[in-house]
Amino acid sequence: MPADTVPSKDTIISGLRIDTFSLKVSKDALDAPVKYNAADSVVVLIKGKQIILYGKTKTEYKSTTLTAPKVELDQETQIVTAVNSKDSSGEVLEDAHFKDGENEFGSDTIWYNFKTQKGITKNTVTQQGELFVHGQDIKKENDSIIYIRKGMFTTCNLDDPHFAFITNKLKVVNKKLAVSGPAHPEFEDVPIPIYIPFGFYPLSQGRHSGLLPPQFATNEQYGLGLEGLGYYKVINDYWDAKLYGNIYSYGGWSLNVNPTYRKRYRYSGSFTFSMQSTKSNFKGDPDYFKMNTYNISWSHAVDGKARPGTTFSANVNAGSTRFNQLIPNDPQRNFQNQLGSSISFSKTWKDKPFNLTMSANHSQNNFTHLINLSLPNIGFTVNTIYPFQNKNQAGTPKWYEKLGLAYNGVFRNQVSFYDTAFRFKQLLDTMQWGAQHSFPISLSLPPILGGAIIISPSISYSQIWIAQKFRRSWNNAAHKVDTSISKGIFMDHSTAFGLTFSTALYGTYQFKNSKIQKIRHVIRPSIGLSYKPDFSRQHFYTTQVDTTGYKVRFSEFEGSLYGHYSEGKYGGMTFQLDNNLEMKVKSKKDTADGGIKKVTLVDGYGFSTSYNFFADSMKLAPIQFYFRTNLFNKINISANTTLDPYQVDSRGRDIGKYAWQGAKKFTLGRLTTGSISMSTSFSSKPKDPKKDEERKKQVQQRLNDPTLIADQQRLLDYMQQNPSEFVDFNIPWQVSFSYSLYFSQQFKPDYSGFTRNISSNVSFSGSFSLTPKWNFSANGYYDFSSRRIQTFQMSISRDMHCWQMSINVTPVGLYRFFSFTISPKASVLQDLRINRSRYFSSQ
Repeated sequence: MPADTVPSKDTIISGLRIDTFSLKVSKDALDAPVKYNAADSVVVLIKGKQIILYGKTKTEYKSTTLTAPKVELDQETQIVTAVNSKDSSGEVLEDAHFKDGENEFGSDTIWYNFKTQKGITKNTVTQQGELFVHGQDIKKENDSIIYIRKGMFTTCNLDDPHFAFITNKLKVVNKKLAVSGPAHPEFEDVPIPIYIPFGFYPLSQGRHSGLLPPQFATNEQYGLGLEGLGYYKVINDYWDAKLYGNIYSYGGWSLNVNPTYRKRYRYSGSFTFSMQSTKSNFKGDPDYFKMNTYNISWSHAVDGKARPGTTFSANVNAGSTRFNQLIPNDPQRNFQNQLGSSISFSKTWKDKPFNLTMSANHSQNNFTHLINLSLPNIGFTVNTIYPFQNKNQAGTPKWYEKLGLAYNGVFRNQVSFYDTAFRFKQLLDTMQWGAQHSFPISLSLPPILGGAIIISPSISYSQIWIAQKFRRSWNNAAHKVDTSISKGIFMDHSTAFGLTFSTALYGTYQFKNSKIQKIRHVIRPSIGLSYKPDFSRQHFYTTQVDTTGYKVRFSEFEGSLYGHYSEGKYGGMTFQLDNNLEMKVKSKKDTADGGIKKVTLVDGYGFSTSYNFFADSMKLAPIQFYFRTNLFNKINISANTTLDPYQVDSRGRDIGKYAWQGAKKFTLGRLTTGSISMSTSFSSKPKDPKKDEERKKQVQQRLNDPTLIADQQRLLDYMQQNPSEFVDFNIPWQVSFSYSLYFSQQFKPDYSGFTRNISSNVSFSGSFSLTPKWNFSANGYYDFSSRRIQTFQMSISRDMHCWQMSINVTPVGLYRFFSFTISPKASVLQDLRINRSRYFSSQ
């Protein structure tokens, strides 16, 4: 009802049910109409120029929306009053809700002036990021600033929060910051006598500079300490950096510099330089220890769309060989003996078969202290081209049109040294370089016998460039083997011709009156004929290796970067037999394909070998057996072994006599190498599948967020060290298990025979919820060779709604520790934690 048509008499209109109407008081009052929605009734006081709405009301003006059980509008002052509704016992049934742009809150009572855009609320709750701000009286100054009297802020989302920080005065600038007067914490409405004179609370989203608070630690080896103390600096839109470290009372310390960079749709990366000075106990003590170590890591990735056809990436992890061993409270890194790095560049040419790769690689063994540097590594390939193929193909192609030619070339330069005995001259002595070229020729012939047999001929030529010769000779005076190295440019060649026939055989067994419909067995035999001339005989020699006159044949190219070719002419046959088993069963759950489900029993099993017709003896090559399956899509099993069919002499070397010849008991041979691995994992269904998907999505977003590159590795490391703080209470239980066994034969140092090495281990992890709020988890690694548990961690976690308690214990290992932590779940208060840790050294 427009204001200029209001009757002069005092009239009340009530009992109306109006869904939507608009009102504009005067030409100068508001610059846009106010829109009202009422579900139940409207009362209009004509003389008082007031409108009262009851029910599920909704009032809209520009970007402002007000919903409440009851709304009163004074047309003359343009003040809207919204109140909540209560039942007969005084319990609140529905709050008044206000939303203006990004500001949104619920209150008992709201007074809002549409003309000045200001308002006052009573008993209000609003959310700022992860923080919930409660206020007895709140004044809205403008779109971004509110003032609060008798306020509290918390990360607990309950109406009566478990904990909060209490203050009498608080100013909040939306999505930027909050400033308070004197404040103190409360837990379960119990005030804690810890006061701060004022508070400054950043609410801005994204990055901002600031201090990194430390946590107190107690270490038996290093003493008392502060860990994680540092500073985070935002340099510009593309760069930021962290400087943080640890300091201990015995004199040990560590320092980390971690800059990160990113440019959207172009590249991103991070760099970390870590230095630690490890000092345990006091000078003069028998177990006094001091050592300086360092570690460098760098990761760089380029968006594939930035420069199509060109890629550059870096993943560097290098440092002192004892750096990982001396890190406290990190069993995973304590036993990480292998480090590796790679910096690579690749280039492909559009519509051309050329590919270029260049890289620099590094590897080091922290146990043996051996470090290998390989740079530069250059590779150039020409993809298969078909020179006789007709560009304007029509009809069936001729057989020669499928003749393909390709080229693969690689070059590598490598140096090796021990960090405990580094000398620059020795570094030059160990320098090696090498190259390899190969020219594969392929031909695709049409299948024969109606497509049952596929024929694949092949021709290849390869060449190796070698930087040095390695010769052994017997020293009669010293009664030992001497070695000599000759540097230069040497070459080794190899040519091979091959013809392969392959097919597939199918066998099916049908079941009657059974849930199992059929079992299918697929056999894929493959027979190959090949010939290789002897181009490498001149590079082999025979020398004495002990005082008995025993002689062994060696290659003078032994130890080269790309190996060496075998001596002797080869003309023989290769044979491989591959199998797999599948079955089809009736499924009540899966209605596709007529309710029939295909189940793989064995993914593959079989053997392969070869026979050299030109060899003087031992024509049959060792037989390779393999097996792999994934039972029920849960249990992964793989195994492989090598069967040597020959007898051995007193030194354990093969002789030209089959194992079953002249044997008292028939045997096919002996197993020289082999391995078995099994792994499985089981978990219950999540209590809330939707919540589980949201959690996975949040974790993935955090790991893929370019602004969090610097935190990703730290987060993963922290999750490994403190698994109890990342427990998923939505999964009642989960368990994983893996086992591996490996055995091999190795030459003795004096060439007097072989020794058999056997290693086996089992690793396990699991967690289960004792109650909906208590969770127990553990993980460990047991080595059967040493008959001891190498690592073991267990933790107990308690879900305390907005807080979480965790207890971590590592009772075995190089470093044993115990920690007790209570911390808020919200990331904005991640540094507000109560922590007690103790470390013990096993050195």
